[in-house]
Amino acid sequence: MPLTFADPGRVNIIKKIGGTPEVKQHLEDMGFNVGGRVCVISALGGNIIVRVKDARVALSSGLAAKIMV
Repeated sequence: MPLTFADPGRVNIIKKIGGTPEVKQHLEDMGFNVGGRVCVISALGGNIIVRVKDARVALSSGLAAKIMV
């Protein structure tokens, strides 16, 4: 399922990252790698805040939809 549908507070494992090669590279540079852990902290106005590799990152719903957990 896309990260946008993940329950807040629950740790998920990244299964796949979609999008163009540039989008994939951008997400990998922010710490989103296949097999990595990600936790949704909150979802506000279509955007979500997640914890990945001990950092908090804000994502648009479009980018979050490309991350499958």
